[in-house]
Amino acid sequence: MGQKLIIVIATAILLITGVLLGYVLSQLVLGFLTANLLTLLGTFSLIVIFGTLYYVLFWEFRRQQSQTGPGRTRVSRRDERGPDTHLKNRLISLAGDVTIAERLVDRVKQDFPAMPENWYWEKAIADLERDRP
Repeated sequence: MGQKLIIVIATAILLITGVLLGYVLSQLVLGFLTANLLTLLGTFSLIVIFGTLYYVLFWEFRRQQSQTGPGRTRVSRRDERGPDTHLKNRLISLAGDVTIAERLVDRVKQDFPAMPENWYWEKAIADLERDRP
């Protein structure tokens, strides 16, 4: 919610700044505004605000796009740190050994790259349970 609010506010400010910048530049070109220091500083500040907000929005969209890909859900902070202890303990108990469990997860990681960490552990558990008689 916080990131969406930032994007909405930045987009609104970007639109308002763009309209103001367009108006000021059109008035300068048409000759209704005199080109003095105040007008030039105001125009320059509008250009800086417009460029900064455009860059921030572009950066935010790129960041969100890198966290979510086609067919993937957003990776949470928990997934970046490692698997849930519940998942880890469950797989270890099913596999019987920590090294075997980690080997199973490594094999799943090779088969399905770029997935969240918890997904690998859940997949290894599902594969182990499926293969059991």
